[in-house]
Amino acid sequence: MEKLLGVSLVILWLQPASDQQGQQNLQALSVQEGENATMNCSYKSSIDSLQWYRQDAGRGFSRLILIRSNEKRKPSGRLLVTLDTSSKSSSLSIMASRAADTATYFCAEDAQCSPGTCSPYTNSARAASEEPQLWVQLVVTSSW
Repeated sequence: MEKLLGVSLVILWLQPASDQQGQQNLQALSVQEGENATMNCSYKSSIDSLQWYRQDAGRGFSRLILIRSNEKRKPSGRLLVTLDTSSKSSSLSIMASRAADTATYFCAEDAQCSPGTCSPYTNSARAASEEPQLWVQLVVTSSW
């Protein structure tokens, strides 16, 4: 008898809860391998650019893609980022999702990167007062 392996990607949104400091809301979205996975985030102030980051387990953050305020769509390989400055929102779509997409993702208005590491903030004062706009953990699950 042949066993079938079903693989799906689970996207977990981790956003700060507004009523309790240190607590986070958790939402999940399942996507079958091969389907597109879309993550959304919003931002609060006017921006020149918005950046999406990825962190693989046990590693630092690396910038995936930057979209400038004068761009509405920006494709890069299997990634597509959109930016709507009127609604102050952005989305990151991963086309044809696969197990290798398992990672933590986030978007940030401002960031500072050095080789091998990124911080979502350009200075420690901002880091102490604000959270990234969105944290997303992509988890691969298998079902028999």
